[in-house]
Amino acid sequence: MESFKFCISLVVLQTLLTNSRTTEAVSARSPGVFREYIGALFKNVTFSDVPINPNIEFHFLLSFAIDYTNTKSPEPTNGDFLVYWDTDNLTPSHVSSIKAKYKNVKVGMSLGGDTVNGKNATFAPTSITSWVRNAIHSITKIAKEYNLDAIDIDYEHFNADPDTFAECIGQLLYYLKQNNVISYTSIAPYADDSVQVRYLALWRKYGHLIDYVNFQFYAYEKGTTIPQFLQYFETQSCNYKGGKILVSFGSNNIGGLSPKHGFFDACTILKRQGKLHGIFIWSADDSMKDHFRYEKLSQDLLASAI
Repeated sequence: MESFKFCISLVVLQTLLTNSRTTEAVSARSPGVFREYIGALFKNVTFSDVPINPNIEFHFLLSFAIDYTNTKSPEPTNGDFLVYWDTDNLTPSHVSSIKAKYKNVKVGMSLGGDTVNGKNATFAPTSITSWVRNAIHSITKIAKEYNLDAIDIDYEHFNADPDTFAECIGQLLYYLKQNNVISYTSIAPYADDSVQVRYLALWRKYGHLIDYVNFQFYAYEKGTTIPQFLQYFETQSCNYKGGKILVSFGSNNIGGLSPKHGFFDACTILKRQGKLHGIFIWSADDSMKDHFRYEKLSQDLLASAI
């Protein structure tokens, strides 16, 4: 099913061959943002565990806030969000402490995710008006309690049509930004027709409110090559035209182009073209086992003048 338009281009070949001093200068002036999801897997990771380069903008994304009941058999709550991240190790005081220590650090929360207590975290509003009303109330309360700067939309399962999704999320983002509840917004789609058709509907109407597209490049097949990765990037840059597409990998080796097989080489190519807007990693919980090796490399690359 082709429910949205893919953009095909020859830019990958140009990207591989071009090494312009002009674009190098652009990338050197614009280091991009580093973002890290944290707290979803309850592995006792804290903000202070993660290395932070002071020369780039750094965003933690608490994972997740979900509009489901916290019960053995969770049910949707129509926009009444609860905190589902590791609240023992990622508290409001921890947020205040890391932001005080590093002036370049912002902290946000991601909404939705894949599952809640083993059940799909499905976007299931009763109505646009009631969902938005409840979401504004509950999200504002959490954002103020934790002194958050950002909100990320990461729903992956849906019991609503694209227009309903676009209106619910778009109206929520509009309110949160207009009322200075948060400063940064992002969406986290991936290359699946049923997912993309909803995020693209949101992008078409409310894209001006969205600062970053945290595209889940690790949801592509394992064994992705550098040319394939660059083509995927161009395709999504066309889909989310004008957006800041962030590249990504999963430190759980879920798929896509891994650091061991050329991720940073691909990033270097994009940086030389002035297209590397940022990098995000899923997730800090999984990265602990490697002592955050790739977090360091990612940030060093963003901060460097290639």
